[in-house]
Amino acid sequence: MSFEPLGLIEPLLRTLEALDYREPTPVQKQAIPAVLKGRDVLAAAQTGTGKTAGFALPLLQKLTMEGSQVAANSVRALVLVPTRELAEQVAQAVQQYAQNLPLRTYSVYGGVSINPQMMKLRKGIDLLVATPGRLLDLYRQNAVRFDQLQALVLDEADRMLDLGFAKELDELFSALPRKRQTLLFSATFSDAIRLMAKELLRDPLSIEVSPRNAAAKSVKQWLVTVDKKRKSELLLHLYRERGWDQLLVFAKTRKGVDELEQLLLAEGIAADSIHGDKPQPSRLRALQRFKAGEVRVLAATDVAARGLDISELPRVVNLDLPIVAEDYVHRIGRTGRAGATGEAVSLVCADEVELLAAIETLIGQIIRREDEPGFVPDHRVPQTAPGGAVLKKPKKPKVKVIPGAGKGKIHMGNWFEADDDKPKAKAVRAVPKFGEKPKPTKKR
Repeated sequence: MSFEPLGLIEPLLRTLEALDYREPTPVQKQAIPAVLKGRDVLAAAQTGTGKTAGFALPLLQKLTMEGSQVAANSVRALVLVPTRELAEQVAQAVQQYAQNLPLRTYSVYGGVSINPQMMKLRKGIDLLVATPGRLLDLYRQNAVRFDQLQALVLDEADRMLDLGFAKELDELFSALPRKRQTLLFSATFSDAIRLMAKELLRDPLSIEVSPRNAAAKSVKQWLVTVDKKRKSELLLHLYRERGWDQLLVFAKTRKGVDELEQLLLAEGIAADSIHGDKPQPSRLRALQRFKAGEVRVLAATDVAARGLDISELPRVVNLDLPIVAEDYVHRIGRTGRAGATGEAVSLVCADEVELLAAIETLIGQIIRREDEPGFVPDHRVPQTAPGGAVLKKPKKPKVKVIPGAGKGKIHMGNWFEADDDKPKAKAVRAVPKFGEKPKPTKKR
């Protein structure tokens, strides 16, 4: 099936042909006609399945066909995203799709000067991609208005809540016109997001082209257990011994990312990093170098778990497991995109077993384990079971204190499977019932 039966206009079809988009993905087949008809949409699809085109193509067509002139400082369609990287990625995709259309598109986000963004908005923007914090700053300074807003898209809204944008979102929603088309596109939907959808969407078309919170089947997943202090050493070992090439490595903290980058550089491996403390130009430069092949290993925090679209990235490594299980799905979704295959490797230590169990519960499968010779951990990682349960060793029975039994402790003896297993010795003194004072023992 081509894109033509979906009802897209000729300029968009010409652009898609130039981009070598042969046929629509499942989410695009359902979303594009619905958005063109003006319906609200709640869509869940794995990352890398074409969600951006699913909402951008029909919105660009509607803006073009309506032909309204956008007023100064006004916006006709708004796409909210959680991170700067995702804002850049979505904006670039939108610009590609709109190259043959008479529309102005733009993106705004923090980490860069606000003044150029305010200047750009003065002319009015047909479709604006924005992060909540920066958009709210612009709104408070009267640099952007929503009088002409016709459509709102929330892309990866669950991540916005994870990052603490709930208050900003509430303030923005109150500033938007009530009469509008609203679309929610995400790889995962938390219960909080579903509650938000009930409040924001009107009779939405629900699209679910993959199991909720599922990991892409095109990604081969496995893990290596290792002691925490040897994780970086194991990463270097695997990189060299297995002949790994381009590699995206996720660490839990900014400090961990910086330390890993310095270690890789000291070992003669071309590396760079992305995290929240780095200025946006530095983050963009690191990503561009990685895409161009100048950097072999890119270390990152979860700020890069969504929004990095790197074609044919062969492998993602979790140096640390994420705190939020859903972020695992997004991390490994950086590989195995657009029909390609990929590999996701996690280095797991004993104190991460609860995080591992939560991830396995979310994705509905037990991740295959491998031991690497020379790195078998001293602190073994407990086994997990279907459903993400942690199989713990049975605890030893504790010594109990019986109330009213006087000072000291009375040993309750060992546990036996049957009465016949009990020793035939008599008690030295009677054990009092609960609340009963102990009887004095006779002196011999």
